[in-house]
Amino acid sequence: MTSVASGSATPEEVRAAADAHAARKHLALKKVLGPAHIWGLGVGIVLVGEYMGWNFSVQKGGMFGALIAAWVVGVLYTCVAMIDSEVTSTVAAAGGQYTQAKHMIGPLMAFNVGLFLVLEYTMLEAADANVVSYLTSTIANHLGYTGSVNQYAFIILAIMILAFLNYRGVLMTLSINLVITAIAAIAIVVLFVATQGWSPDAQLHFHGLVSSHDNALPYGWFGVLAAFQFGMWYYLGIEGTCQAAEECRSAARSIPLGTMTGIITLLMAAVLTWYVCAGTLPWQYLGVSITPLFDTALVNAGGAVATLLAVGTVFATFASANGCINDASRAWFSMGRDNYLPAWFGAIHPRYRTPFRAILFLVPVAIAFAILPVLLNKPELLATVITFSILSALLMYSFMVPNMFRFRKLWPIGVLHRGYTHPLHPLPAITLAVIAALVLFATFLGYGTTLLTLVIFYLLASIWFVVFRYKYVRRGQQFTMPWPRPKGY
Repeated sequence: MTSVASGSATPEEVRAAADAHAARKHLALKKVLGPAHIWGLGVGIVLVGEYMGWNFSVQKGGMFGALIAAWVVGVLYTCVAMIDSEVTSTVAAAGGQYTQAKHMIGPLMAFNVGLFLVLEYTMLEAADANVVSYLTSTIANHLGYTGSVNQYAFIILAIMILAFLNYRGVLMTLSINLVITAIAAIAIVVLFVATQGWSPDAQLHFHGLVSSHDNALPYGWFGVLAAFQFGMWYYLGIEGTCQAAEECRSAARSIPLGTMTGIITLLMAAVLTWYVCAGTLPWQYLGVSITPLFDTALVNAGGAVATLLAVGTVFATFASANGCINDASRAWFSMGRDNYLPAWFGAIHPRYRTPFRAILFLVPVAIAFAILPVLLNKPELLATVITFSILSALLMYSFMVPNMFRFRKLWPIGVLHRGYTHPLHPLPAITLAVIAALVLFATFLGYGTTLLTLVIFYLLASIWFVVFRYKYVRRGQQFTMPWPRPKGY
């Protein structure tokens, strides 16, 4: 075949070569996702919190303290889901809240929000990989296997396999997430049925909660406040659905439907989880258990149900790590595409249409934080890694409050088509601000040094951006939405 470069190419070959070159220059992420994938992404990241982590709120506030934390923090995340559903169904681009900050507030805020997102999901991914290596060995021993798991090898292998899935394509990645998340969610319902939850006197026992103040609120209302930090585990990460907006076939439909059904699923799962665990395990044990749902299944059901909960525990952890890779890489990729970071990170794979460089770059970062507690033989470092994720999320929720007010001010109802319009504005934004401040204070009580360290990190990163990176930001090219001129401009 005659080469175009040889100078003797036909007009058809010249046009074909030009089209191929243009396609390479204008590669875009594939629009292949529907509402079910968004549900699987949002719930998949979070559901691991129902299987473990939430129960540390029992240690802080007792059984009722944990339930109050689940409800109050559930209100916070319902506000998050409603606000995200409205704004993201309009700002349908990868980067989610980062892209919103870029359009609504400005570069410095956008840069920080992008870092909040990347750190939140990368730290959560690292914690998931660390925990799943421990869980696999523990659960296998419970089920009769006497061998051991090499934690280093398991952590590295788990992260690399999940990164490979993300590298190969978002449709395959989130389809797998949808399946394993659904299995993990169904397992919680099966446990409720197996314990005859509709008839509390059959197998569950709540008499101690009614008759003894020590079980219900052992540390009073201050303990309830301290429990808020771990109440976040029921819902932490649902806001990650925004990262997939650019890859939805219809973001105006998929994001609100997937996000709102996701938060409803998590609210139901939170209540069922607390109910079966509180009715089975003593609060002193439940407050320190590593696998509370699995332990509940062993005590009350055993056999096939315990095996299903073991599978659900591992699946929930893998789904969380998988979703975190997806979300962190989209935020990092978006920042590279806009020159907030080196443009090299903004590349899209010509075949798989994924942000492959962002995915690959974050792999060693996640591995390093995942193996650090094992390498130094300091399990308590895992709590610090998780707290980095929680605090970054709280800072991002704080940004969502002024962002929502500004969005409604610049583009009022009726000016832009919204796939979803959340009701009762500004009440959800004000509620989000109040509860986020309470949770931030509760986290400060236990991890004040970690919070200070994180604030210093973001301050130094902001200085770096202003001094070294801002000059590369092309302000005129940031506003990618085909919107009318903002009100007042």
